[in-house]
Amino acid sequence: MATVEELKLRIRELENELIKSKQKQSDAEHHLRPKIVKMSAEVVDSNPYSRLMALKRMGIVQDYEKIRSYAVAVVGVGGVGSVTAEMLTRCGIGKLLLFDYDKVELANMNRLFFQPHQAGLSKVEATHNYNITTIDNFTHFMDRISHGGLEEGKPVDLVLSCVDNFEARMAINTACNELGQIWMESGVSENAVSGHIQLIIPGETALLILTVYLLFLPYLLQRKAAERPKQEAVQEEEEEVVVHEDNEWGIELVSEVSEAELQDASGPVPDLPEGITVAYTIPEKDGGSGETVEETDQSLEELMAQMKKM
Repeated sequence: MATVEELKLRIRELENELIKSKQKQSDAEHHLRPKIVKMSAEVVDSNPYSRLMALKRMGIVQDYEKIRSYAVAVVGVGGVGSVTAEMLTRCGIGKLLLFDYDKVELANMNRLFFQPHQAGLSKVEATHNYNITTIDNFTHFMDRISHGGLEEGKPVDLVLSCVDNFEARMAINTACNELGQIWMESGVSENAVSGHIQLIIPGETALLILTVYLLFLPYLLQRKAAERPKQEAVQEEEEEVVVHEDNEWGIELVSEVSEAELQDASGPVPDLPEGITVAYTIPEKDGGSGETVEETDQSLEELMAQMKKM
């Protein structure tokens, strides 16, 4: 008797066969245009890249045709990943690898490129329809990043993280750090009015963990605090002890100079008109009985010679 896992695998295979069958039927009904061998800047209705090639004429990009030689892996085909994959396809990307384990739902119709009759089907092909956070799938995920480029056996040029959970983000971070793979992290806030994008180059830019602390940790702490049961225990209010009553901030300035030292360092205060004060006074010179050297007309050389004879 077949196990549950075998049945799930068989269901997945049947679903993928159904997708391929529908795609073949759709291709037969709507003849696809042949692949364009060379991008042209000619502005005609039959050229799908004429508007994009204008970026080259404006000097924004130097060689737009080079986009066809790049391979990009998009992890997560949701609200962010589906739009990203669609835009990359429209721009003429050379190869696109999609990773997602979820299925299409009717609730996705308002923001994704799927159609209602595709509800219940997997979002991507069977080879990449899995959860990358498991051990076996993570190994395959790393293999596809390092060998799934435009030319088989070469790595992809960029990995785009479009996932919506912390575990998948850390799995992508681990894989890209081990492989030295350039990738971009993205996310949308829970209220969908803000988001973030971060380019991560292993060994050069900040790690994802720093972004986690800055962006996600406050939210996680707030969420955990909200989930805790409220304690109705009444806490006794402690009276604040005022250390210094001279000022409201409780600050006391202590001088490190004694009164005697202060008097010795001060001189007599002159008699000044009203409203004028002195910032400091010059102390009186100590008239002690110390030996002084009489003035002489001798040169420095003569004095040095006398000191050597002493």
